[in-house]
Amino acid sequence: MSSRPELKVDDELGFIKAFKGLPTLEEGTIRLFDRSDYYTAHGENAVFIAKSVYKSTSVPRQLGRNPGLDSVTLSNTVFKSFLRDALFRLGKRIEIWENSGRGNWKLAKQATPGNLQDIEDQLGENIGEQAPIILAVKISAKASEVRQVGVCFADATVRELGISEFSDNELYSNFESLLIQLGVRECIVQADTNNKDVELKKIRSIVDNCGCAITVRSSGDFVDRDVEEDLTRLLKDESAPGRLPQTDLKLAMSSAAALIKYLGLMSQQSNFGQYALYQHDLAQYMKLDAAALRALNLMPGPRDGSKTMSLFGLLNHCKTPMGPRLLAQWLKQPLMSLDAIEKRQRLVEAFVEDTELRQTMQEEHLRSMPDLFRLTKKFQRNKAGLEDVIRAYQAASKLSGFLGTFEGVMDEKYKDHLTAEYITKLEECNNSLGKLQEMVETTIDLDALDAHEYIIKSEFDERLKVIRKKLDRAKGEMEEEHRRVSEDLNQDMEKKLFLENQRVHGWCFRLTRAEAGAIRNKKDYKEITTQKNGVYFTTNNMQDLRREHDQLSENYNRTQSGLASEVVTVAGSYCPVLEKLAGVLAHLDVIISFAHVSAHAPTPYVKPKMHARGTGNTILREARHPCMEMQDDVNFITNDVTLERGSSEFAIITGPNMGGKSTYIRQIGVIALMAQTGCFVPCSEAELCIFDCILARVGASDSQLKGVSTFMSEMLETANILKCATRESLIIIDELGRGTSTYDGFGLAWAIAEHIVKEIGAFALFATHFHELTALADQWPQVANLHVVAHVDGDDRPGGQRQVTLLYKVEPGVCDQSFGIHVAELVRFPEKVVNMAKRKADELEDFEGKHEQGMESIAPADVEKGSELLKEVLVKWKEATEGKDMSTEEQISKMRELVDGNQALLDSPFFKGVLAL
Repeated sequence: MSSRPELKVDDELGFIKAFKGLPTLEEGTIRLFDRSDYYTAHGENAVFIAKSVYKSTSVPRQLGRNPGLDSVTLSNTVFKSFLRDALFRLGKRIEIWENSGRGNWKLAKQATPGNLQDIEDQLGENIGEQAPIILAVKISAKASEVRQVGVCFADATVRELGISEFSDNELYSNFESLLIQLGVRECIVQADTNNKDVELKKIRSIVDNCGCAITVRSSGDFVDRDVEEDLTRLLKDESAPGRLPQTDLKLAMSSAAALIKYLGLMSQQSNFGQYALYQHDLAQYMKLDAAALRALNLMPGPRDGSKTMSLFGLLNHCKTPMGPRLLAQWLKQPLMSLDAIEKRQRLVEAFVEDTELRQTMQEEHLRSMPDLFRLTKKFQRNKAGLEDVIRAYQAASKLSGFLGTFEGVMDEKYKDHLTAEYITKLEECNNSLGKLQEMVETTIDLDALDAHEYIIKSEFDERLKVIRKKLDRAKGEMEEEHRRVSEDLNQDMEKKLFLENQRVHGWCFRLTRAEAGAIRNKKDYKEITTQKNGVYFTTNNMQDLRREHDQLSENYNRTQSGLASEVVTVAGSYCPVLEKLAGVLAHLDVIISFAHVSAHAPTPYVKPKMHARGTGNTILREARHPCMEMQDDVNFITNDVTLERGSSEFAIITGPNMGGKSTYIRQIGVIALMAQTGCFVPCSEAELCIFDCILARVGASDSQLKGVSTFMSEMLETANILKCATRESLIIIDELGRGTSTYDGFGLAWAIAEHIVKEIGAFALFATHFHELTALADQWPQVANLHVVAHVDGDDRPGGQRQVTLLYKVEPGVCDQSFGIHVAELVRFPEKVVNMAKRKADELEDFEGKHEQGMESIAPADVEKGSELLKEVLVKWKEATEGKDMSTEEQISKMRELVDGNQALLDSPFFKGVLAL
């Protein structure tokens, strides 16, 4: 807590008055105040930050009195960390206010999960693993069942606008798939003016379910009156909008108008002529919904302990900042084209086979590349300086290393593919950037980089030459002072006493911490600060030299500013080439990451054989769950998978809890998705058909805060499956029908399963505890029964002890018993509870299975009369045996004697029914 800055407000009452006069906060917005050296938050925001950042409600202090204003401070480091968490994990909006003088505050910067433009400098390199996609949507839902949806979206890091317009069903399944495909972080929707628009409510519910922040804008923002004129100014080809077929998509154009206005693209002249417009085709990629995303653990969750718990974390061995963003995009956009899948597979195979090529690319080349997309953005927004020019130069100078490494590839089988995808494109970029390298080497003093100085060479200007000479003289005198201090303190200049240009304090000396005692109690040496790497200090002479050097450096920078501005402008003209290079390197990074994971798995992955769309079966040998096998202390049991048309396209899996049913069906979905992204898969052999979507209903998912019960959530997800699934889909259903009564649950499960088999014909995996569902296989030849194997030892009679061993193997056939009570034993339920559970389970099974079947035809009058006769016999038997020392055999013999002697009881239909049980 000591790292929190102290809150200092000169006029507390004045600030409180100004604070209360600010506009009302929108829901989900955090308002922060920039106080130069630190930041503050007040009121409800202060309490929120105290809980989420400092994990304490005692942190806020009060400004003013009675009752005072809750206030917290954040250091610059904590502020940056909070920004990332608030925007990327919590989906909050950020406002940053600055003091404009005389106690007045102005809104200086705003940020939302999809629009980070104002705060990119504060976020630095870490803008998250996914691109900040923002999307605007407009719908047209009239009397007909078909809905029309138009969207426009953008990634502010890359100057592109995407649009799409499509038909949808009443559940807006295609819209949900689009949000998943694009990885949207923020969605702009129209305001529901009367709060009665059912369709807008559905849209907002889907956006919320996909984890996107919702921004509401008035209907007036969605008017496409001026959008073509705006696009004419924004797009690279000014004549494009009038010729593009996309402009006929009226809903999409309305969304484009809202997005352009929200992002303020027309207010920055640097945007003009910089954007590209393209149309996104939903059908180009496999469709995924939010339920499938969660079921397959595609992206990291807030509670994931290790990175390998999600597929993204497992596959992310990217070395560039651009790679993880492209990987996230690929995982949400599995390919539907066989040619495109096989093209990626060949590239992955090249790097799997050539270990040296893969490792050299990762460790020597890709690791050292900056975020070129963000770098070009700085040039485009006129925020770049000489340091950014140097970063572009350093990236360009590394291309020869890439090309030299590719030249070492000897296998002609892969050479052509690598040449087409990488070598040719890298050569083009290298040739184009050659002039940039020449300019930098001619104009910028590269020798000064060692001292973290970014300056123009002095030869370009006589005034610079004069200042340079003075700077060199000052530097020489500092080095002379360094030698003098070294001798005075008897410290080695190369190993213990260093002359450094410290980030905050400028030129000064540093002693290692072990030698820090050398300057203690010596008045000639002034200690500045102590850090992990040592103690910084200075002398009077050094302070004078530092001031002189700083003043000369300032003069140098002021004199060179015109030349520096020209250099930056010229470097900015290479942005298109740098963006192209960024795309090539991101692609290379992800492909090599796939190869790395495939080669380094506990058992190496294999290249799957893919069938053309609409053909083939899915057959996997020794399949594994890629994330599960990486967890500590897990010895994964492999299983075969056979999904064949006509014989096993619908698989019903039964078996005990914790036996591996859920893992089995999920791993098939994960493997199918990996295959369609072009990655190798965790099997010994694999052939797969291409799926148009993966639809999942897995696990209970209460949304009580949103008023959605487990059963309602289950039914909504299942309804989506039945609406969207086609013959080419993969359906994964786990434990359908648990949220209601046994009878209703079974009835629904049977009806849904039969509908999928009979009407849809999709490949499906249906894990269930309803053993009766296995009877579907008797009616439909395409249904196959599977079960997870459990080995039972011991006495299986009621009340007997048995030991169940889960083998995690999936084999053909039906599991005819449940092991729920055994799971209770495994987690150490009290013995009395377990025994009672066994007894009640036996009673219920007896009641439901036998009593109803054997006695349902007996008249109520016969039941009543028979019960009375049986009660009389039991009373007589009790009187004859109670208190007497009789063996069990003698007591049974007495019962038989009483029954045989009572002809009325023997003739009773009720008693005959009891004997039949």
